[in-house]
Amino acid sequence: MNTLTIRNQTVKILIGIALALFLVFNSFGQTQVIKGKIIDAQAEYELIGATILVLGSEPMLGTITDVDGTFRLENVPVGRQTLAVQYVGYKNQTIPNVLVTAGKEVILQIKLEESVENLEAVVVTASASKDLPINEMAKVSARTFSLEETTRFSGGRNDVARLATSFAGVSAPNDSRNDIVVRGNSPTGLQWRIEGIPVPTTNHFATLGVTGGPVNALNTNILRTSDFLTGAFPAEYGNANAAVFDVNFRNGNADKFEFTGQMSAYSGMELMAEGPINREKNSSFVATYRYGIASLAATGTSAVPYYQDFSFKVNLGETKIGKFEVFGLGGLSSIDFKGDEVKEGDLFADPAVDAYIDNTLGVIGMSHLVRPNKTTYIKTTVGASTTQNNYYQDNLLKDNGGETVGKFRATNVETADSRYTLSSVVNKKFNARWNLRAGYLGELYHADFLYNDRDNRAEIPDENNDEIPDYFIPVRNVSEYYLLSRVFGQAEYKLTDNLSTTFGVTTQYLGLSERFSVEPRAALSYQFTPIQRISLAYGLHSQMAPSPILFLQEETSPGVFERTNKNLDFIKSHHFVAGYDRNLGKDWRFKSEIYYQHLYNIPVQSTPSSYAIINEGADFVFDERGSLVNEGTGRNYGLELTLEKFFSNDYYLLMTTSLFDSKYSGSDGIERSTSFNNQFVYNVLFGKEWKFGPAQRNAWTFDTKFTTSGGKPYTPVNLEATRANAGREVRMDEIAYSERYANYFRWDVKFGVRMNSPRRNISHQFFVDLQNVTNRKNEFVRRYNEVTDEVNSIKQIGFFPDLMYRIQF
Repeated sequence: MNTLTIRNQTVKILIGIALALFLVFNSFGQTQVIKGKIIDAQAEYELIGATILVLGSEPMLGTITDVDGTFRLENVPVGRQTLAVQYVGYKNQTIPNVLVTAGKEVILQIKLEESVENLEAVVVTASASKDLPINEMAKVSARTFSLEETTRFSGGRNDVARLATSFAGVSAPNDSRNDIVVRGNSPTGLQWRIEGIPVPTTNHFATLGVTGGPVNALNTNILRTSDFLTGAFPAEYGNANAAVFDVNFRNGNADKFEFTGQMSAYSGMELMAEGPINREKNSSFVATYRYGIASLAATGTSAVPYYQDFSFKVNLGETKIGKFEVFGLGGLSSIDFKGDEVKEGDLFADPAVDAYIDNTLGVIGMSHLVRPNKTTYIKTTVGASTTQNNYYQDNLLKDNGGETVGKFRATNVETADSRYTLSSVVNKKFNARWNLRAGYLGELYHADFLYNDRDNRAEIPDENNDEIPDYFIPVRNVSEYYLLSRVFGQAEYKLTDNLSTTFGVTTQYLGLSERFSVEPRAALSYQFTPIQRISLAYGLHSQMAPSPILFLQEETSPGVFERTNKNLDFIKSHHFVAGYDRNLGKDWRFKSEIYYQHLYNIPVQSTPSSYAIINEGADFVFDERGSLVNEGTGRNYGLELTLEKFFSNDYYLLMTTSLFDSKYSGSDGIERSTSFNNQFVYNVLFGKEWKFGPAQRNAWTFDTKFTTSGGKPYTPVNLEATRANAGREVRMDEIAYSERYANYFRWDVKFGVRMNSPRRNISHQFFVDLQNVTNRKNEFVRRYNEVTDEVNSIKQIGFFPDLMYRIQF
């Protein structure tokens, strides 16, 4: 069964389900439960007696928190609700746009900030869910994202990485991969964290050293509101130069069993279950499984990629020795590229080779939280993660008529990048003004890499003239353990309710190269009027070089191979950020940030060239070169503008503009654009809902996203040199990144319906997401084509409809 047939059958099934729902559905009033916990924002202790009200309800619905800080609101009408939360001595908080459905109880964790002034100075603050990040230490360049946003935005494919491309400062003009380019930095500068543990990647089909991929293994149905930080982040984050995706898994429902089923033309079939383990201890579980077959248009290849993943979290509840949680993520993926089956326009396959890819990723961890006293907690997490990738390439031997007459194994890659992590953080709130957080994070890496290659190697003899090189060159053959350890401390001090500052320092030590780094961080936020706030931040950040670079083996003399890059220092960058926020009305916000980043210690070649590793990371492989030195420099600067209307009155609007310049200098001393210097990105997102049914409990939905960005710089192909090199592509490195692809343009439109069962706790959601409705085939790459013996332009995917049905009960 080919990919197109699979896609068509999936579309027919989903349309059939939607039609059946419309025929049998009758709309009546329905209510649901909102519950959760209210805690102090800094020390995270429970607030007893806090008041929660459902604004606009008749009669007014409300309750107070119990001795555990928990609350439960019964009989809340389905639809979007607004909550008001109050507690004596704390800033009040309004939480708008709480989506209540018949099929699932709403579980919230609400953080309130203690006032440092007298009670008369306490004011009601508007929605903090987007204005401020969950991590109160982050004062600039940070934003929360939620499950509801991930599934709402058009073109997102249920992928949190693609959600981030809607935010200011992020560029990802690639329809086939979800690499996150932040402020002109390489996507390798991004760090993924799951429940506080750094992980190599969260993507299927990931390869060594990269952070992106075609399909994300993070299931959005298990996520809770998390943070995305794009620069000058607090001291607790390390080993990242560009951005941090700080992801958290939610707890399951501790009172009742609930289930979710989902089918999508792109992400496949998903099943999720959650429920109580021990109701007296408030313990619970949540687990989800997904099996997917991405289609041709979504992945940019005629080969069929298979993948499946499993995620879970177990909350063991409060015990006499603290609170324990166990979490995990696992994924399997595979794809076979057959050279004789390659179709025109394939982005990844090569008609001259057969390639076989198998990928495994896994994360497992356990956290323990204990409170020596009310204002202090210690959270310790142990975990392990791994990314394993096997790549086998067979070069095809063809006769003069182009028919395959044989093949030989040309490349053999088997990599396993594993980490064993210990993290311990202590947080102490001294009073309403002072909060201190300090900790240690140690990562024991196990590098187990095998890479043998004889793919068109001119230096390898062919003594029997059978067109097969006689032996492999060992690019990497490594099995080694090494430690990356970090100690940090940071504090927040509030001079007033409107003026606060954070400052701290983090240190990093890499045992492999015996390199040490000390990195100061500081930020200030001042709300100088009730509707205006300015923010300033500085941070020194460092990151070790990617594994493919560190463990590259170079032939230093005939038959002798050495790791010439093993002593590379950290790549470092100074971040300077200034921000201005202004509320333009009840639900409108304008935000602007300017930034400057100075990068140094960039690995470049020891001999004069244009090569620098900050141009790597947006592909499945690295341009691996040896004898690198930390002598390259770079700079990124730009302006980011955001105009946002939070969801209210049944619609939302988000407009983001990013203007930036990203340059670097290699060992030849010439300043050039980096490969990620698109120079501008512009996004417009709009969504509208129309309620229907007797109690207005159901809704038609419409969402759209328009994106355009500057063309990506590239290095032109030297056609004559390529022909002279037996078809092995040669680029003009002396004029690297001197040309640009055409500007990127894409428009997505999404229609849907959300319905709630009249008699049971069941909700349904269906949507059709028409991605790239103008069928604009953006330019992907210009490369040498062995078939035409010319440099040809390869286009990205065109129009692609993604359909999804979800049921919750």
